Amino acid sequence: MSPDLISTVTDAVLETVAEWQERPLDACYPLVFFDAIRVKFWDEGFVRNKAVNIALGILPEGAKFWMRVMSELKNRGVADILIAVVDGLKGFPDAINAVFPQTVVQTCIVHLNRNSMGFVSWKDRKAIAASLRSNYRAENAETGLAALEAFEAGHWGEEYPAIPQSWRRHWEQVIPFFAFSAPIRRMIYTTNAIEALNSKLRRAVRTRGHFPGTRR
Repeated sequence: MSPDLISTVTDAVLETVAEWQERPLDACYPLVFFDAIRVKFWDEGFVRNKAVNIALGILPEGAKFWMRVMSELKNRGVADILIAVVDGLKGFPDAINAVFPQTVVQTCIVHLNRNSMGFVSWKDRKAIAASLRSNYRAENAETGLAALEAFEAGHWGEEYPAIPQSWRRHWEQVIPFFAFSAPIRRMIYTTNAIEALNSKLRRAVRTRGHFPGTRR
């Protein structure tokens, strides 16, 4: 390519680059990495080494982030969501209901079980997993709560008190699926459907180091 073509292309994007450089940033970042790299520049007839300073900000993908996602969905025409199945992120149900107040939020039981196993030694996991099934395979919410209380008062609850505490914190989002028949329960008690999609996407992009983006 000729120097003139390079200049023409560069001039065409300068305004966009300037807008990107001056864009408003978030008020707070949980984590920022700072570094610099040395790059060769043609400067006044000489090639010089200059430092390019880099700041990499890590954005929070918590309830505040999902609030923006919900608002975007509504702005694009989504009037209501009947049931939202989520993975138990703190504040996520509040973010959903702030935009879609009538939406029933169901916590992923599989994620809740996995979190429970994080408190447990390997030798006890199989027995505890079997015991926890009484919580979510109960006939109704009342029976499920009774099973949780029995677990809490029993040997495993005394050995690992963090498990029943975790279930109680999420209980309001555990019980909605009890109102449905068994086939519907199997469909909405887990986020495995979207995790399967995520798995396919990961396989498809595994060979690519990174994707271009506008936020750094």
